[in-house]
Amino acid sequence: MTSPLALTLLGLAIIVVTVGLLLKGKTHPIVAMTLIPIVGAVLTGAGVAEISDYYLDGLDRVMNVVVMFIFAIIYFGILSDVGLFEPVITALIRATRGTPLLVTLGTAAIAIVAHLDGSGSTTFLLTIPALLPLYEAMNISRYVLLTIVALSASVMNMLPWGGPVGRASSVIGPSPNEIWTHLLPVQGVAIVLVFIVAAIFGLVESRRSGAGQAAGAVNVDAIAEDFARTQQEERSKLKFTQRTGAWVSWVNALITVALIGVLVSGLASPAPTFLVGTALLLVINFASLEDQSDVLRRHAPTALSMAGVILAAAMFLGILDGTGMLEQIALSLIAVLPEAVGPYIHIIVGLLGVPLDLATSTDAYYFSVLPIVQQTAEAFGVSGMGAASAMIVGNVIGTFVSPFSPALWLALGLARGEMGKYIRLAFPVCWAFSIALVLGAWAFGIFA
Repeated sequence: MTSPLALTLLGLAIIVVTVGLLLKGKTHPIVAMTLIPIVGAVLTGAGVAEISDYYLDGLDRVMNVVVMFIFAIIYFGILSDVGLFEPVITALIRATRGTPLLVTLGTAAIAIVAHLDGSGSTTFLLTIPALLPLYEAMNISRYVLLTIVALSASVMNMLPWGGPVGRASSVIGPSPNEIWTHLLPVQGVAIVLVFIVAAIFGLVESRRSGAGQAAGAVNVDAIAEDFARTQQEERSKLKFTQRTGAWVSWVNALITVALIGVLVSGLASPAPTFLVGTALLLVINFASLEDQSDVLRRHAPTALSMAGVILAAAMFLGILDGTGMLEQIALSLIAVLPEAVGPYIHIIVGLLGVPLDLATSTDAYYFSVLPIVQQTAEAFGVSGMGAASAMIVGNVIGTFVSPFSPALWLALGLARGEMGKYIRLAFPVCWAFSIALVLGAWAFGIFA
């Protein structure tokens, strides 16, 4: 049996090597997140059967996302092929008056509303395909789009039906709604801070991109027309036979509105929703089997490539969780803290919440670290609600920074971005945001 210290060191080594390879772009994520943890599992003495079991456990956690991802990529790919969003995006480009500030502020507002259902995958699916063309047309970084959406969704993850609050409730006792009510002032402040960060991004991008000088300095009509012309040229290269008539566009729009309504209302999970939606779009837009097959072949490489990354993440998470490495890492991080910091242990862990999200899973954070922090803090007069609140506020901002989040890979796929470049921008922004939120809430007695 492997000792706790050995599991801790081995788990940290796996995480450091894997993250390092991803950040430097030395190998494909599928390779790093599959082979590195397997080597670690073998070193713990695990055999083929055990590794297979670990993977199956991890697969259970991501399979719905995989299925949803494949058909969501195809669904939005079809809408792009037929130009459904072109008139909408063209109108949005004109409405911004050439001001990146309005674009980034609008992005935050859209993402906050989109995340009312608590699903990161749904939020990315609703925001990125619609906004990316606008960002590209105005020469604003796609990583700014990703960071604003991720930050907005993270703040909204404090809702009672969000994963962090639900996990914390199962540990400390009060209902998710009670925890959320306690955190509501913090969430209100956090939403305001999101708009401030979005405004800063907008001002920075105004200077960097050259697209946002004084109002009217940029010919947004020309940008909109160029965007429309580029889209038409790209579609003409596809050489498919599409059904014609205004009714086709209206039906596509109605299906999309209905699909979004189903996702937001929670009537059905994303996987079957996008499967049915994709099937309907294929029938409505393409009359022949050949055209339907062509569109599937065109978008399958992107969908399957990113789905493969998520399936590889299941190996990584399954092995680190199944071998006990994640739990031992969490326990070791707590154990090295000096005894004098007992009354502030929940604050310290909250301040480290974002980097901890890269080193441990959400489950390990709430089910392994939180009970220990709660017990330690209560010995010094801190309530369980206070301890849990500090850890939620500190960690929730990093929800969509970890490269082991399937929803984040979905976002990167939709935005055609790279993990390393995204983390270099998002990690310091999200950690600084988290630190400011934790210290502010602590000053007002939220964590007592």
